[in-house]
Amino acid sequence: MRLAGNAHAMIPSYPMRSAFVISALQSGAGKTTTALALMAALVRRGLHVQPFKTGPDFIDPGLHRALTGVPSWNLDRWMCGDDYVRHVFAGKSRDADVCIIEGAMGLFDGGTASAAETAKFLCLPVVITLDVRGTAETAAAIIKGVEAFDPELTLAGVILNRTGSARHYKRIKDAIEAHCKCPVLGHLPADKEISIPERHLGLYTAEDGIINTEFAKKLEAAAYDSIDIDALLAASVIDIPSIGKPLIQSSPLPPRAPRIGVARDSAFCFYYEDNFDYLRAAGAEIVFFSPLNEDEIPDGVGALYLGGGYPELYAERLASNGAMLHSIRAFALRGGAIYAECGGFMYLTEGIIDLNGHSSPMAGIFPVKTKMAGKSVKLGYREVTLTADSIMGEKGAILRGHEFHYSEMEAMPQSVEIIYESRNNRDGYQSRNGTAGYRVNNCAGGYVHLHFASNPEIARSFYLAAATGTAT
Repeated sequence: MRLAGNAHAMIPSYPMRSAFVISALQSGAGKTTTALALMAALVRRGLHVQPFKTGPDFIDPGLHRALTGVPSWNLDRWMCGDDYVRHVFAGKSRDADVCIIEGAMGLFDGGTASAAETAKFLCLPVVITLDVRGTAETAAAIIKGVEAFDPELTLAGVILNRTGSARHYKRIKDAIEAHCKCPVLGHLPADKEISIPERHLGLYTAEDGIINTEFAKKLEAAAYDSIDIDALLAASVIDIPSIGKPLIQSSPLPPRAPRIGVARDSAFCFYYEDNFDYLRAAGAEIVFFSPLNEDEIPDGVGALYLGGGYPELYAERLASNGAMLHSIRAFALRGGAIYAECGGFMYLTEGIIDLNGHSSPMAGIFPVKTKMAGKSVKLGYREVTLTADSIMGEKGAILRGHEFHYSEMEAMPQSVEIIYESRNNRDGYQSRNGTAGYRVNNCAGGYVHLHFASNPEIARSFYLAAATGTAT
């Protein structure tokens, strides 16, 4: 809670390592705001905060990185496997003072990849962010239900979000303390000043500039004013196990490492940090560039990686940058290797059609257009099988990833080769028919965001394509 005088200077650094999962009972309950507020307060305290995210999300890890200054890593047991998740958490946490793992969706949503199952798997306590708008003492029944639903889950406490007043907070706090074992660690009052705006795919991204100094200070002040940070850290002290040989094995760098150009700006910002680690470990040099703001792809690249993002929001700007479109198109025609997923795939089609029917021309490598649908077209985990040898690996290889988009593709001509097809997935996730990857020349593209940890050979194959490809 808030201390008299200079609270920031008076609160000492906590001497022991802490780690906890922040979750909620449903999406939109404020767990991202809570996580960011705690990160801001702990970073201001001078602690090394290492963020993580359960599930396949890209947006929240970007916000974490912008606030803490370090990459945030996805802990997804379905896509990456248990061994990888355990090693990533232990390895990236090694030098941290506090680890904050933000959950995805509701606490128990997602089978083995849920926040609850991930917390139990990593032996971590959970902090529940409870949205208390429109409720009071009934909140105690909700927490009581969580305790009864999974007694094996360790609850470090609950933070009440969007409280209406001090009296409102006290009523709920008293009820929870009277009926539940879970302690109340504080609250965040309803305040638009610390809310993160949303749009069709979720929250605004870090690339939109919402995590600025002023916003960070507001988050920090909210946490210091109303959350008992010392009690939270004391309730989440853990022993992070040491690890042996890393799962990502680095190869000796060749005399001249092949360069892979990665599109990264406000239009293309959805990437798994692990994928870059895999490519670097294979021996590649990652070079970032902006299709929005630059005229051509980087010099000397042997391959391009175009990730997802929001190209539809910047369609006119992307279309008006004819020099970059020409540079990418020429690279593809020379046989250059390009891997594109979701938004990057849309960028390589003939155009993006907005909700008003306006078409913005794109690179035209794939002979179709994509059209915004106004609602989610596909959402969920995907497991795909390569149906042909390609820059992504050998025929028969199985890869995993996630698909989430608000656009749909015209029917791809039969002349375009399909290089992967989806399979039905376990744990209740079912791929819809039609999820596929395509190849034109040496360009591979599709809607699925693939995680290289699901099959590290994809990084090796893409590295070899860059090493043998035609450099600009």
